[in-house]
Amino acid sequence: MTVHGMQHETSVEIAASPQAVYDLVSDVTRMGEWSPENVGADWTGGTPGTEGSTFEGHNRIGEREWSVPCTVTVAQPQECFEWVTRPGDPEGPYVRWTYRMTPADAGGTSLTEVWDVLSLPPTLQPLSAEQLAARADVVRAGMAETLAAIKATAES
Repeated sequence: MTVHGMQHETSVEIAASPQAVYDLVSDVTRMGEWSPENVGADWTGGTPGTEGSTFEGHNRIGEREWSVPCTVTVAQPQECFEWVTRPGDPEGPYVRWTYRMTPADAGGTSLTEVWDVLSLPPTLQPLSAEQLAARADVVRAGMAETLAAIKATAES
């Protein structure tokens, strides 16, 4: 179940094959190259990039830095790469991030990024509705920036 107002998806057309795009987004250690909030990740268990593998994602907004344990839930080359945050927490997982690749009509790939808050993380629970809406706006803007940067990398 999604938390009201805390879900968004956006897409971009990329002049690269679905496999080339998949190879980028499934290497979470590179996400810090493209995301305005994520500064990288470290694989912590399993075979990197496969379903069930785990990693620690590192994030920063202004002076605030934090890391989050994540588990890959879908790893379908050329089609979908997805993970959830804090799957071991009693109230988790909290957030699901999905990257879907589909062949584009004009060739290349349509890449869709989906942010889906399944349950409010403890750090967001005390926020007001206005503060949650502001957080969602920041994430939406960051998603557009991330996809533009992935596109630039894939097409270079």
